[in-house]
Amino acid sequence: MLGRELTRLLASRDDAETTALGSRDCDITDRAAVESLIMRIRPEVIINCAAYTAVDAAEDAPGAADTLNHLAPAYIAAATRKAGALLIHVSTDYVFDGRATTPYTEGDPTAPLGIYGTTKLLGEKAVMESGCRYAIVRTQWLYSSIGKNFMLTMLRLFETKQGIAVVNDQTGSPTYAADLANALTSIALGFAEGQEGVYHFSNAGSCTWYDFAISIAALHATPCEIRPIATADYPTKATRPRYSVLSKEKISATFGISVPHWRDGLKRCFEALTADSQ
Repeated sequence: MLGRELTRLLASRDDAETTALGSRDCDITDRAAVESLIMRIRPEVIINCAAYTAVDAAEDAPGAADTLNHLAPAYIAAATRKAGALLIHVSTDYVFDGRATTPYTEGDPTAPLGIYGTTKLLGEKAVMESGCRYAIVRTQWLYSSIGKNFMLTMLRLFETKQGIAVVNDQTGSPTYAADLANALTSIALGFAEGQEGVYHFSNAGSCTWYDFAISIAALHATPCEIRPIATADYPTKATRPRYSVLSKEKISATFGISVPHWRDGLKRCFEALTADSQ
């Protein structure tokens, strides 16, 4: 989802030559293959959008999650250092335990609740310890007009269900993947020495999943009834953070990145969805 949004964005620019690679082009769990590919292409910037993101499935497949979220970034970072490039690595709000009541800053203590968050945090540490130039960007609640995500799931359910129940006690910031792609591009093209570190990016504002569903329904004009429920009424294999809003002050101050509100992002995503379907 994010990789496709980045590819679409960068293809429209004339100040960046881009090579877009998927799993068919390189097995990022193969250290030798990763190094061979990067040394052949010799990029100035590498943006890693790959991850094991099936949060519940990760609880039953910790090895697979660790391979993609921890070991693969370590291999990419090692090759990035050898090539003298910059690595922009995408991470997650799931590195936090959700006990905060104000937006998490980059320096707040991490305490992941499950395998997904744990392996993503290990990936962050591997990048930091690799010796390469890097920017780690944590994000959350990604959606887009393409791929698999909450918004598209809601639209499908609106067409097939008379009523649905959505969790109303988890708070975060829905993030339009195209807006994250813009932020990553700004970092890639504007990165300077001394800016290595961890950054947060999500759309501005916050809401619950129920609030998000209601906003999607308003744009879709669905008759489907949406009712709020507690997390306890919708048990999942992995524990979700109850509150995971991210502070964007650091990324805005460092790179001059503007942060659109999530409602604005949702409206633009609907416009893109309409355009994609025509």
